[in-house]
Amino acid sequence: MKYIYKAVAFFLLVSVMVGCGSSFEKERQAAKERQKQQAKMDAEALKIGMLPTLDCLPFYVANEEQLFDTAAHIRIKAYDSQIDADAAMTSKKIEGCVTDIVRAQRMIRRGMPLHYITTTNAYWQLISSRSARLTQLKQLEDKMIAMTRFSVTDYLSDLAVDSAKLKQEMVFRVQINDPNIRLRMLLNKEMDAVLLPEPQATTARLFKNPVLMDSKQKNLQMGAVVMREELLKDKRRQEQLQALVKGYNAACDSINKKGVAHYASLIMQYTKADDRTVKALPKTTFHHAAPPAESDMVKADKWLK
Repeated sequence: MKYIYKAVAFFLLVSVMVGCGSSFEKERQAAKERQKQQAKMDAEALKIGMLPTLDCLPFYVANEEQLFDTAAHIRIKAYDSQIDADAAMTSKKIEGCVTDIVRAQRMIRRGMPLHYITTTNAYWQLISSRSARLTQLKQLEDKMIAMTRFSVTDYLSDLAVDSAKLKQEMVFRVQINDPNIRLRMLLNKEMDAVLLPEPQATTARLFKNPVLMDSKQKNLQMGAVVMREELLKDKRRQEQLQALVKGYNAACDSINKKGVAHYASLIMQYTKADDRTVKALPKTTFHHAAPPAESDMVKADKWLK
């Protein structure tokens, strides 16, 4: 009798093992199928890289308030710096990104044709460390400026040095790509001066760090949003671009009507600014999508030569 029991037990054990193996295989196949579908959806989506800067706010608002046509499958992806966004563009992980005209023109020169979707209202301020006691550009000699190479901040650092009639080699440029790290280095007295966009510039001013130069006073509008030009050959991508611009414009209208402070939580979430900074932000108007001025592109190209 005990042999019968053993045989039954063995049969049940084998059955359970076969059943478990079958369930595992089904789950594995289902997971592979889900992964495949996700990859397909991601490839079809229009992905735009964002930076932790205030000029990206219309995209964050459009995404949060569902102003993008859902059928267009538009996604925004946050990056800490232009370098990270550029790398994603180069590897074709994203279709477009927020950048500046200097950097965009350089990417074009390096073999990546780009389409300008719009300029942005971004501006940059050269802010010195309060402890360094720098109040004039001419005091930058033998000092360090934090910026990003081959970008508008690099261009502006040259402009500052030239304005002060200093020799370029007597001012040290330090590449710090993340604007939040640049801000932190300024506040920690690790850098003599930094170039900052908003909202980081407002934080720096709140801590009584002097503004030495403002790009707004240089008749420059260098913020930009670009996408890979090759994508415009595809009808689906053209439709997505139209949906992107429509949602962006609607978000600009919403921000201009309600005010930047209305979106304080979004600003804090994506830029890492604190509540005090958001409350101190200057009045900001966001314009509808428009191409860059030819004069700004010429200035960028001339500097890149």
